[in-house]
Amino acid sequence: MKLLFVASECAPFVKTGGLADVIGAVPKALAGMGAEVRVLLPAYPALADLLATGTEVRSFSDFFGGSARMVAATAQGIDLLLLDAPHLYDRPGTIYLDPNGHDHWDNHIRFGALSMAGADVALDGVGEWKPDLVNAHDWQAGLVAAYLRQSGRPAPPLVTTIHNIAFQGLFGPEVMEPLGLDPALFDTDGIEYYGRVGFLKAGLIYSDAITTVSPTYARELLTPEFGMGLQGVLEARQAQLTGILNGIDLDAWNPDTDPALSTTYGVRSLGRKAQNREDLRTRFALSPEADGPLFCVISRLTGQKGLDMLLDCLPGLVARGAQLALLGSGDAVLEKGFIEAAARHPGNVGTIIGYDETLSHQMQGGADAILIPSRFEPCGLTQLYGLRYGTLPVVARTGGLADTVIDANDAALQAECATGVQFAPITTAGLDQAIARTCELFAQPKVWAAMQRRAMRHPVGWEQSARAYLDLFTGLIKGVQ
Repeated sequence: MKLLFVASECAPFVKTGGLADVIGAVPKALAGMGAEVRVLLPAYPALADLLATGTEVRSFSDFFGGSARMVAATAQGIDLLLLDAPHLYDRPGTIYLDPNGHDHWDNHIRFGALSMAGADVALDGVGEWKPDLVNAHDWQAGLVAAYLRQSGRPAPPLVTTIHNIAFQGLFGPEVMEPLGLDPALFDTDGIEYYGRVGFLKAGLIYSDAITTVSPTYARELLTPEFGMGLQGVLEARQAQLTGILNGIDLDAWNPDTDPALSTTYGVRSLGRKAQNREDLRTRFALSPEADGPLFCVISRLTGQKGLDMLLDCLPGLVARGAQLALLGSGDAVLEKGFIEAAARHPGNVGTIIGYDETLSHQMQGGADAILIPSRFEPCGLTQLYGLRYGTLPVVARTGGLADTVIDANDAALQAECATGVQFAPITTAGLDQAIARTCELFAQPKVWAAMQRRAMRHPVGWEQSARAYLDLFTGLIKGVQ
């Protein structure tokens, strides 16, 4: 089975969030099951070394305003197809934002180009390699479906995966012509969305199947609260919608071997986790005298993540003898709020603005619990890392958080299956109660240690989910043969 993934980012090469982690892990898991996967990715500056060592497999003389080529390369166990178009991807800023923090003015062209290249490979392959199925990820690859539709040619089955429906790729109707889109597609039954071009909507309308990253999120997307205006489209295509839970890379996230930790540990050597806690306290200037749990947050600082509620809960958290170490960046108001909270609670709240992959591992290794109070969360990965590291997740009951963490209620504790704390409703009061429950559990060392060991044994890898993807892909391929 030959599979083409089309995505805007892929770990460890280029990453802004969980999408990259998924694209970096699933192809390897599928390869282990016999599939042959290639990932089509824009050739951002961070990929220059791979371009230099790769093999050119296709060239374009006039590709959205400049010359371009496609380069095949293999790195980190992943077969890549790099879309080398310097006029689109070689620029300052991040892969989505300019140096001033605004969307690149031509993101519609940049990711329309990625989609067109994906459709091109789907239809004609590269060399002797031609995919049996294409999996397009999020809005940046949404127009793969539109380009295949308007080609009128037989095409392999297409699956569109929603990682976060809040980001839809909406642009004015004037982009139709420069994107080379057939005007007939600009219709309410096509890619038109309230007078704009909807990249993600194109994928939802024209794909053979739609997946998203957890079963609960798949159900939530059918409601006005979570569907973000596309719930009607998804309801009409409910038979084609499947929720498949994300996993994590068990080699990259392993407390037994993690080089980022000063002291590695496992289920049978859980006591060694304590040294990482002390190291983390030192890094965040936290007092070693606290007797409550050390909570951590590793997150984008946005309203979606519910961290405004956490700011309101900090006085209660500190009063219970607990501490907080936060790593993140995003909304300026939230950044300021957590910087000020650290100043108000010296020794008990520590804040580092930014992102540091090594530090994120050290926080998972050193914290007692990880707070994830998201108002919605398609899947989430940090709670899976927390389970793996015995850093018990305290999560809102939504999306993939609800699917992956077993709440420590009385029944779950008696059945010896609890792995963390869930809370609902998703309010400041609900979060405060969850923090209080966590502190009460932490004060019972035998109960806490049993939950940690259970969490660390909980399956969080890709094997089961990759099998679900493979079964879905196999069914679609057989359907067109």
